[in-house]
Amino acid sequence: MIVVNLDVMMAKRKISSQELAEKLGITPANLSILKTNKGKAIRFSTLDKICEILNCTPGDILEYKVTL
Repeated sequence: MIVVNLDVMMAKRKISSQELAEKLGITPANLSILKTNKGKAIRFSTLDKICEILNCTPGDILEYKVTL
């Protein structure tokens, strides 16, 4: 299972959901879907922009957890 740790990185960078959504050009509702791990997919262009804004790597945001 892939877990999205976007909220952790946002807290480290001290950026609000509203501010990140504005910089990404997406709605706060769509950002919430990403943050709560309810999304089915993410575009590489969106992931790239998130990493650029938060000055991080995809591995800082996405984590693979083994489910038994």
